Amino acid sequence: MPDDDDYGLSPEKVEKSIDPPPVDYLPKKPKSYNPKIGLIGAGGISEFHLKNYKECGFEVAAIANRTRSKAEEKRDQFYPDALVFEDYRELLAVEDIEVVDVTPHPADRLPILRESLIAGKHVLSQKPFVLDLSEGERLVDLAKEKNLKIAVNQNGRWAPHFSYLRNAIASGLIGRVTSVDFSLQWDQTWIKGIPAFESIRHLVLFDFAVHWFDITNCLMTGQTPSKVFASAVGYSEQVYNPPALASAIMDYPEAQVRMAFNAHAKLGEEDVTTVVGTKGTLRTRGPGLNDQPEVEVCLEEGSVKVPLTGSWFESGFQGTMGELLCAIEENREPSHSARNNLQSLELCFAALESAETGKSVKPGEARRASKN
Repeated sequence: MPDDDDYGLSPEKVEKSIDPPPVDYLPKKPKSYNPKIGLIGAGGISEFHLKNYKECGFEVAAIANRTRSKAEEKRDQFYPDALVFEDYRELLAVEDIEVVDVTPHPADRLPILRESLIAGKHVLSQKPFVLDLSEGERLVDLAKEKNLKIAVNQNGRWAPHFSYLRNAIASGLIGRVTSVDFSLQWDQTWIKGIPAFESIRHLVLFDFAVHWFDITNCLMTGQTPSKVFASAVGYSEQVYNPPALASAIMDYPEAQVRMAFNAHAKLGEEDVTTVVGTKGTLRTRGPGLNDQPEVEVCLEEGSVKVPLTGSWFESGFQGTMGELLCAIEENREPSHSARNNLQSLELCFAALESAETGKSVKPGEARRASKN
């Protein structure tokens, strides 16, 4: 038995500093492929798309929105020479547009995605990709039949901290992942009174956490999840309807992923991710998802804090379109392909079903987004 003074304490370790390991985490751009892009939907999120496409030198040749004035406003702000349409079908009829970025909400988006592929366009879809896995599978099959690429704008993959984590893990830096912990406390009270958000029953587990289920899919590549358990709780002091507290646990044969969210933290916001592997640990910490200044790398030979460049709302949007264009140029599957994203949605839909039933759910068994 250990001495009483030592009971419950970790063995003492000598801290050694090491050089930052080489991890390439910044967004990529194609070498020479620069097609004309059409943007469908000029809502609030489109500003981040257009701003970052312009920064990268991507060419947006047309913008479509059912309220023409919104499309004109975005054109004047970012791409003065772009064509403007009220009907997205007119945009799809422009022959020299090769890629379309489809941003409307899921129910409106589905027919647009289908018609875009039929029109022979490569597609970047806003998240969440679909509300029904079967619909997503049909779109994936249609893209394959047409020899086209369809990817999903899960831009969190290129947020600097998440991009560093997934590329470090892919390189084998920390060995096989055994656990991932996401802990987030942030202030989302700005959604109060906005029907589009207040009407989503599981706003946190679905519209927000879909990014974290997608990151889980990336970090746990090569491991197959066996079950998901999730819960969501609201409380009387909340200023909006959907439950502000949510959590999820994903079990794997030899690993576990845990998520804990509080979307009503007005003070002391924090966002922490810890990934433990068989050969080391990676940790990121910051006051919010768009402010993660460094990654802590802990290996047997020592540790180092690596400063990061960029932010989610810059690198994320640059990365999703950049990766799609690189995949088209290189004639390969995009890493954020719709096919891959269906695995992320299997985790998300299982969590939604679990939150409703109070039971663990096997990924893939819940075929639709429950209660949303």
